Amino acid sequence: MPKRSSSSLNPKAPLVLDTRELPRRPGALRTVKRVVQAPADLGGELIGVPEGTDLDLDLRLQSVSEGVLVSGTVSGLVRGECGRCLREINDSVAVNVQELYAYEDSTTDETTDEDEVGRMQDDLIDLEPALRDAVVLALPTNPLCREDCPGLCPECGVQWDDLPADHSHQQIDPRWAGLSQLTRTEE
Repeated sequence: MPKRSSSSLNPKAPLVLDTRELPRRPGALRTVKRVVQAPADLGGELIGVPEGTDLDLDLRLQSVSEGVLVSGTVSGLVRGECGRCLREINDSVAVNVQELYAYEDSTTDETTDEDEVGRMQDDLIDLEPALRDAVVLALPTNPLCREDCPGLCPECGVQWDDLPADHSHQQIDPRWAGLSQLTRTEE
């Protein structure tokens, strides 16, 4: 089994959870409610959680035989732009998080690949990877300002909502312009 890197976690980091006060007997429970600053690049190209904005964590840490099960919700503001009309989007996201973190030297730690189950380091849990996965997967890849957004006029690039109903870029071939006179009615 390959040895994991020995980089230690900072117990004071906002997305690091300290489990030293959580007894290691199955069923022991501790709740964590805190507001943390969003890390960088929490989202996709068109929409995401702006770096430094507040994320509300409402979590349960529960001891199980092989580690600690972290479950709960993460919520915060998201900003982006509509994939059709490029208008700014300001919305919120609330996602469920559930991740098992194996105790060091537990059976789960020894029998699973490193990327299958989260790992604890000195009774500390790094929540950022699980939070990042949950939030990024919950965000749309092509966000819309509203479901029926008509987008932009492909000719002039103006938002369809801002154009008159009869907006058109129909151009008549000059060779056929004389024929258009035949369809006009005399007044």
